[in-house]
Amino acid sequence: MKLNFCTLFDSFYLTRGLAMYHSLERQSKDFHLYIFAFDQDSYTILKKLNLTKATIISLNDFESEKLLSVKNSRTQAEYCWTSTPSTILYCIEQFKLDHCTYLDADLYFYADPIEIIKKAGDNSVIITPHHYTKKYDQTLLSGKYCVQFMYFKNDQRGLKVLNWWLDACIDWCYARVEDGKFGDQKYLDSWEANFEGIYSTEELGIGLAPWNIQQVDLDLDEEGSPSIILKATGKKTPLYFYHFHGLKFLSNGKIDLSDYELNEELIRDLYIPYVNELLIQYQIVKRIADKPKLKSIVDLKKGLRYYKKVLTRKLKNEWNILEP
Repeated sequence: MKLNFCTLFDSFYLTRGLAMYHSLERQSKDFHLYIFAFDQDSYTILKKLNLTKATIISLNDFESEKLLSVKNSRTQAEYCWTSTPSTILYCIEQFKLDHCTYLDADLYFYADPIEIIKKAGDNSVIITPHHYTKKYDQTLLSGKYCVQFMYFKNDQRGLKVLNWWLDACIDWCYARVEDGKFGDQKYLDSWEANFEGIYSTEELGIGLAPWNIQQVDLDLDEEGSPSIILKATGKKTPLYFYHFHGLKFLSNGKIDLSDYELNEELIRDLYIPYVNELLIQYQIVKRIADKPKLKSIVDLKKGLRYYKKVLTRKLKNEWNILEP
């Protein structure tokens, strides 16, 4: 079964989107990723990369009259959220797909996502809970579910949910809590009650993230591939993907890994390899970019230099990182 994915990002998330693409290359036997480039710099660079399992789509080709009618009333982030369901429907209709799964650009895969799709059986939509650690529970504000891995089948049930979500996001999609809504995300809370064919994943390894990783220990195999062990039960399960939410390259040359608690093991075994991958993509992008001093690339370089200096000392050289 060939898996169809879509994602969206601009030049500031370019290296993350590329890292996610290459993680899919390593884990998925057969897939195609439709990338919506949300600025001209990312579109130009992505086209030059000639990614064999990706199709690059510009805003000019993608933006509908509905989206353009609300674009000026939304911030850049809000417009991206508003556009999420539209990217999925565009792929299904434009490329005649039998299904499409939206992915956040800052996901990284450690196992074949086809196993997630199989778990849904005959259902038409897959949604993933936040699985918040108790002290970080933001369900009332941000919703029970996370818009990170959203599968829609091209059938009556799947399209009914997708079109409802698309219209809802056009009508209201802002970075604030209002009347039980928040962005594109809190809409998902009502789906299981109001629609048929919804599958909610239960495994923590499907959507491990900074807000829930305190509930597990990592277990690396001989090749360094991670699984997770649930602290509550001792059960070992696959880690399908990790959501590197909140990793920021700051203007002072520092990196903010997360607003949540991370121990040194997690930093060493998940974050260091991920930042290594970002640096590899940075080197590739830097060589082909028309604008070598593109702000997102410069900030990444500064952040990685600081990251190496501080964490090498903190972790006693138990990891290696390439020079920027």
